[in-house]
Amino acid sequence: MIPLRDNVPSRTTPVVNYLLILINCLIFLAQASDSDGRLTFQFGMIPARISQPDRPVVIEQTRMVRTMFGVQEVQTRLQVPPSPMSPWLTAVTCILLHGSLAHLVGNMWFLWIFGDNVEDRLGHLGYLLFYVTCGILASLSHYATDPSSTVPTIGASGAIAGVMGAYLFLYPHANVISLVPILFFLQVMVIPAPLFLGLWFVLQLLQGSFSMGAAEVAGVAWWAHIGGFVVGFVLAWLLGRVGRTRPRVSVIRPDTAQRFGRMRSPWE
Repeated sequence: MIPLRDNVPSRTTPVVNYLLILINCLIFLAQASDSDGRLTFQFGMIPARISQPDRPVVIEQTRMVRTMFGVQEVQTRLQVPPSPMSPWLTAVTCILLHGSLAHLVGNMWFLWIFGDNVEDRLGHLGYLLFYVTCGILASLSHYATDPSSTVPTIGASGAIAGVMGAYLFLYPHANVISLVPILFFLQVMVIPAPLFLGLWFVLQLLQGSFSMGAAEVAGVAWWAHIGGFVVGFVLAWLLGRVGRTRPRVSVIRPDTAQRFGRMRSPWE
């Protein structure tokens, strides 16, 4: 399911959300000009560099090389350059890096859909602190599952998963207009946010369970997604309990989900 938009209007301009998207895009442009991947190795979170800070990190890579006998696999060993900062700080810097254009676009699209409404409830500064906290704890969730991994962990997915977890708590009656593949066709459907986000979380949980002990093969930090989502939901609940969230905005009726207006939800 690909989210197109939700049916919750934002009362404020989500300047922090816009700024986060802009920063991620600018840093990706810097990565695109970094042909040897030095930024990824220096500022990505490598679990082994945290768990064994005194040992050099060596990554084994497989390359396809054309020889007189045809194309063959060649194993190479690459010593990762040291990080210019404490390895623990890479749990923060890694959430600003992305591995490909598709990785960036997918993350920023989900942040665009769900981030503005969470910022509306938490306030600009509160949302920024919330986002960074979710990103850090999501990175540490991934680290805890495989401290010896030498694969650089990058991407804002964990922080954005936290935003999605908060959205689930803050807007339980919202709907998400989504593009859903049905057989060979794509259908636009209005899906309740708890169903959309719940299915997304279950998928991460299943994938994370299957990839346990095979982080290098999986290629995706599933447990960063899981940890970020849980942290986001719990933090939103705690902030709501202590009165640190703005009142909930009225949700548009499901039968008028294609129009944005300040209409009161029948569930309110």
